[in-house]
Amino acid sequence: MTDSALPTTSREWRLLSRPVGWPKPEDFELAEAEIRRPGRGEVLVRNAYVSVDPYMRGRMSSAKSYVAPFELGKAMQGGAVGEVVASEAEGVSVGDHVLHFGGWREYATVDAKQAVKVDPDAAPLSTYLGVLGMTGLTAYAGLLRTAAFKEGDSVFVSGAAGAVGSQVGQIARLKGASRVIGSAGSDEKVKLLVEEYGFDAAFNYKNGPVAEQLRAAAPDGIDVYFDNVGGDHLEAAIGALNENGRIAICGMISVYNNTEPAPGPKNLARLIQTRGRIEGLLVGDHYDLQPQFVQEVGAWVRSGELKYRETVVEGIENNLEAFLGVLRGDNTGKMIVKL
Repeated sequence: MTDSALPTTSREWRLLSRPVGWPKPEDFELAEAEIRRPGRGEVLVRNAYVSVDPYMRGRMSSAKSYVAPFELGKAMQGGAVGEVVASEAEGVSVGDHVLHFGGWREYATVDAKQAVKVDPDAAPLSTYLGVLGMTGLTAYAGLLRTAAFKEGDSVFVSGAAGAVGSQVGQIARLKGASRVIGSAGSDEKVKLLVEEYGFDAAFNYKNGPVAEQLRAAAPDGIDVYFDNVGGDHLEAAIGALNENGRIAICGMISVYNNTEPAPGPKNLARLIQTRGRIEGLLVGDHYDLQPQFVQEVGAWVRSGELKYRETVVEGIENNLEAFLGVLRGDNTGKMIVKL
């Protein structure tokens, strides 16, 4: 595409007001913005796919967190992958495909140092936002490093049909777990976990108390709990934890839209008895594992040993609805918006 053929404007989503409780459409706007041509060391990318993820809810708040909040009236950010249509950066050419953080918009002008080249012939472009992207690395690092998984461990994963949870369970199985248990929010997702992803047992948390269902699925207890949900799932996992068990806290989607602090687990004292450990997880602390992750998980994806699902929503105008869908649990696997 020649410079003269490039569009002059691009649509982008902006945060207008900080949501209280569940985000509402009036908290956002889809606006038209002028496309800035790249300066020295920059590239202009036409986004093909953009990511929506649960952590973005936290960035809509002004509360101090591990990542800066979205600025009001400015374009929001998130993972995206697309084609370079203009470049002023050495080593990046027009026609290259890159992974970057200028999502929630159709075109993004980004610092080439903040963009990573990806190969659309090695794997579908969308996978670099999911199974081979940040969510995949989160699963890999969280299970193997934070939770210190070892062969023979019994593993419980909440939010197990989501982008991270589904990979955690499969990696545990491929690495020799004695038993893999998952929870999900529908009978259809439970069936998927067992029949397609190879979980040994799974349950629908809406069908009864989590603690009772976990006890039935893991009568001998669990060694590792990978937490995407928090709340009653965390309390149930502490109750089922074996001696020297480990809990990796990746997310707590059940409390993200609460307007009052959620009560903590009532059984934390049990960690004394089990010598259990709880540790929080941020993927940004584990980028050193990226080459190892891409090599190992990429091979599993190519061989078909590790399966993945994507829920694809079409059109930038549906970006917000796709994000709200993630908070509701509408997605199976990674939620992605195709532009």
